[in-house]
Amino acid sequence: MCEDIVDRVIKEAEYIAETGATVRACAKVFHFSKSTVHKDVTDRLKSIDLTLYKQVKKALNKNLAERHIRGGEATRLKYAKKN
Repeated sequence: MCEDIVDRVIKEAEYIAETGATVRACAKVFHFSKSTVHKDVTDRLKSIDLTLYKQVKKALNKNLAERHIRGGEATRLKYAKKN
């Protein structure tokens, strides 16, 4: 794998592990597509750094479990602005 890609994957993974950010938030920070970041931290990272992969996986699972709460909150705020 190209060194540039490996560096990118590690930077994205460290960001998610440290902040607990979602894939979308990470994609905005690093100016890549959501699909690219997801591929980096789920597929490529596993072969680069298994320990970091496990940390990121924990953060992504937490985000997945809380997804419905964030969506409900966004909807509540949307309708609160209309009134």
